[in-house]
Amino acid sequence: MPQTYDVIIIGGGIIGSIAARYLSRYQLSILLIDRETDICMGTTAGNSAFVHAGYDPVPGSLKALTNVEGNALYEQLSVDLGFDFERNGDYVVAIGQEEVPALERLMAQGKKNGVPGLAMIPGDEFLRREPLINPDAVLAMWAPSGGTCDPFGANIAACENAIQNGVQVMLETEFLDFIREGTRITGIRTNRGDFACRWVVNATGLFADDVMHKAGVRPEFKIQPRRGEYYVLDEAEIKLKPCFFPTPSAAGKGILVAGTVHGNVIIGPNAEVIADKEDRAVTAAGLQEIICGAKKLVPSLTLRPVISLFAGLRAYGNAPCETPGVDYGHDFIIEIPKNVQGLINLGGIESPGLTAAPAIALRIIDLLKDAGEKLLEKRDWNPVRVRRPRFRHLSMEERAELIRKDERYGRVVCRCETVTEGEIVAEIHAPLPARTYDAIKRRTWLGTGRCLGGFDLPRVVDILARELDISPLEVSKKGPGSEFLSGTTKPGMFGGEG
Repeated sequence: MPQTYDVIIIGGGIIGSIAARYLSRYQLSILLIDRETDICMGTTAGNSAFVHAGYDPVPGSLKALTNVEGNALYEQLSVDLGFDFERNGDYVVAIGQEEVPALERLMAQGKKNGVPGLAMIPGDEFLRREPLINPDAVLAMWAPSGGTCDPFGANIAACENAIQNGVQVMLETEFLDFIREGTRITGIRTNRGDFACRWVVNATGLFADDVMHKAGVRPEFKIQPRRGEYYVLDEAEIKLKPCFFPTPSAAGKGILVAGTVHGNVIIGPNAEVIADKEDRAVTAAGLQEIICGAKKLVPSLTLRPVISLFAGLRAYGNAPCETPGVDYGHDFIIEIPKNVQGLINLGGIESPGLTAAPAIALRIIDLLKDAGEKLLEKRDWNPVRVRRPRFRHLSMEERAELIRKDERYGRVVCRCETVTEGEIVAEIHAPLPARTYDAIKRRTWLGTGRCLGGFDLPRVVDILARELDISPLEVSKKGPGSEFLSGTTKPGMFGGEG
């Protein structure tokens, strides 16, 4: 007989992990599965890290409602879970009088969505506040509720808190199909066997259409990957705190220039609809589009401080908004389908999905209650996940005390980001263990400075091998097929023959 759960969540991105964390409050047996070697390796791993205020989505859409609701939850969520979040606000900038009408429409839309504190800032005042911005700026909309977070930190912290509250997580576990009895889903098939359950949550991001189609749901729904490319700039070369958006167009929010919680500035993304749901390549044309768009906002930008490039994929869907009178064809799906029982179906969760994640989780709970689930709260549910020490953020006194307790915190492995051996070891043995180089990178920010891991990599390979009790030849960047070492050069190294 397969192991049985009340709820199985497919997908360990920000949506699935925050849903698991909120559901762990109740007396439910919960399994979260992800096909990768770690969580947070899909859409959540490649985005702007911005917590949107909520003026951009179409009023009345699920995007608009969950955006504003989710934004309001981030402050407390970041305190409870111990991840970085800064409510620095954002500007939308009109360059020239011809962009003012669009900015005014955006302001009216934001107010209709319930975004707090929106204000128009005249060009001269705006330029006094932000002297790096294009001097042709004539007007800017200020949204004080906009913010920036660490999406890796939020995702991992939510999953760890879920684990602390009894959720089981299985990685390298790929969903293959549903098990059904008539119109009711009673379990799932995976590459690691069958699992029975009463409810399945489809939180598979780019692949949500494929999953729901296996249940016979919404055959017309289709996700097209929309690729967005980014530059990351050295924090020593340029500093900006708020996020700056151009006046949006039909193609999207446009190329932003934004400070991050880690101190870097990022610029991007573009928005290219592609066919391949795995294609995260950066392109010469895309990068040229980004720098040109960013220089419209900050003309002094150059490529000299660029230290990294990346691309992410967004789940651009074609679900019509179901609010009467709202003509919009790319809304979120958050539902229990009428023709299938036992499925919480999520789809088309693109931007502002990171922002909306806690609000989506609360809607999942409401859907379960409406379906007749008697959700009983655990008496011992703990909403707090204590953050592990980050050496670079500690005072000299705090550093000395940490080293006194554990000398491994006195050995700096990544010099650019001041990450210590103690931090790396702590992540390898955390509730959600880091088992690859990239998993450690997501948790500590190791390898993200100017040298991009050039100095720390040999030491990290050694630490992973030692702590996981594996050969250095087995240590990988992101899982099987990405091992760093292919063999030995001398007899007897790592137990090999040379």
